[in-house]
This record gives sequence, structure tokens and C-alpha cells, in this order.
Amino acid sequence: MTTSFDWSLPRGTLIRGKWKQGAYRVEKPLGEGANGKVFLVERQRYLYALKLGADAVDLQSEVNVLQAIAGQKRRLGSKSGAFLVDVDDYQAADGKDYPFYVMRYIKGMTLGDYLERQGKEWLPVVGFHLLGKLAELHEAGWAFGDLKVENVIVEDYGRPELVDYGGATAFGKGVRQFTEIYDRGYWNAGSRTADAGYDLFSFAVLCVQLYEGRRLAQLSAGLLPQTRTQEELAKLAATSPQLKPLSGWLRKAFYGEFRNAREAAASWQQWMHRPNRERGHAGAPAPRWMKGLFALSAAVLATTVYWLLRSGL
Repeated sequence: MTTSFDWSLPRGTLIRGKWKQGAYRVEKPLGEGANGKVFLVERQRYLYALKLGADAVDLQSEVNVLQAIAGQKRRLGSKSGAFLVDVDDYQAADGKDYPFYVMRYIKGMTLGDYLERQGKEWLPVVGFHLLGKLAELHEAGWAFGDLKVENVIVEDYGRPELVDYGGATAFGKGVRQFTEIYDRGYWNAGSRTADAGYDLFSFAVLCVQLYEGRRLAQLSAGLLPQTRTQEELAKLAATSPQLKPLSGWLRKAFYGEFRNAREAAASWQQWMHRPNRERGHAGAPAPRWMKGLFALSAAVLATTVYWLLRSGL
């Protein structure tokens, strides 16, 4: 795994692209990944997120992912704004060139913080949207890899975005970065080869983490490496009052029984449409406006599936 890029930039620092001459003024640091640092920057009164790294090859892999997603959206006729804004090199005071890319700035909070503030009843809607994001990525030929609570930022009205694409890996290759407790290989539930099932497994662990984080940590610490299995995770979900209504869906994700993220999203949608008494706590009654938002999301998903089938993807 690449060593973190340990370099800070004070507020007001001007990052100017060596080749395209785009100028970005640093406002503050936003976070640090395994292969670079992310800064909030301003250009012409607009805010962006700029990721600066030390290794051009390493950072280029993330750029390739974002470009692939953008191409997928164009093929499907999506009118959503571009996520990737600029790619260039920054020539620093030490004379060295540091690669960077600029993304649309996502103003929100981590998934855990969002559900803590807005309520766990938001999980059905946020989860559905997140499965859609994973499906877009998978249909472009990539697995996200390092899916965890911290790498999901939620904007207003439960709209999630994936951040830190340092672990994104082309299907069929070994996952570049991962966090052990979310990792399929850690639980002896499959390989670390990038595929849709790898991300769906991590998504299921993420659900458990949100509701039963303490029990999950205890389970992980209490098992020997050779005794960690997806069955232990499935049992934990089935014995959780909050997760029991969702335990059937989680079991399928733990055992890799979904063909792809679209199928997983459709199954999630079916769970959401069950009567409240069947959904239980994890699917607590949603406000009327949230149901309308979900109906719109379902329509978007149906349209996307239609165009995928029509285009032969």
C-alpha cells in the first residue's frame, strides 16, 4: 500500500496547473487518503475538492475510474454534473511536480454522522441511492474496494456520494486498498479479486456497522482468523432487533448471491415496499416527502436499466 503523502498547504496557497494553467486557492484540508491529501479549493467563486498526490501513476488510476464513470453517464444520457473537473501537475517551491485532480465539492457529512443527526430511518433511502452509485461504478468495469462509513458522504435529502477512489480497482484485479473489517477476504468469504460481490459484501458489513458497531468489533476481536466466516456476520444480523428485518437481504450479500448491484438494489426496493410491521425498526415509517423521493429514485433506476438493456450493456 502506498505511503500517505505527508504534505500540508496553508490557506491561501495558489495551486496552478503546470499544463492547463488552472488556478485554485487553498481554503482548508478536507482529508487524507492512502495516496494523497484532499483540499477544499476555490476558483472563480466556486468551491472544489482537489486531491494532491506524490505518485502520478497511483493517482492516475483514480482519474481513470472517474473518467470511466463520466463516460458511462454520457452513454446513458445522464445530465448530472461532471464529478471530475480538472487533471494537471503542480510545480511546487521545491521544484518537483506533484499530480493533482479536481472534483466537484460535496457538501455533506459522513454516512454515520448523517444517520446520527437525521435518524436511522434514513438508511433505506440512503442505502438505495448508494447501491445505485455502486451499480454505476460496476457497469463502468470497476469495484470501489474500500467501501466504509467514512468513504460515503451524504448531502441533503439523503443523497450519498462515494469519496476517496484510492481503492477503486478494475474488475478481475486484486483490490488495491481495503479496510479489514469490511473486507471479504478478512471474513474468509471469498477472494480479494475486484467484482460486484466484493462491494456488496462491504455494503452489508457497513449496514451492520451502523447498527451493531460494538458487537461487530467484539465479534471480530473474539474470533481466530480461520474461524471468521460470513455465517458469523449473518447470525449477528439475524439476532439484532434493528437488523433482523433486513437480515435476509444481508445474508444474500454476505454469501455473494446477488448477480450485480442492480439486482441488489431491486431486492432492497422490495424490502422497502413491505408493510411497516414486516420491515421493523430498520425500515421505520418514512415521512411522506421521503416516500416521494424514493418513488423518484425508483423511476430513475428503471430508466437506467431500460437504457442499459437497449444499449446491450
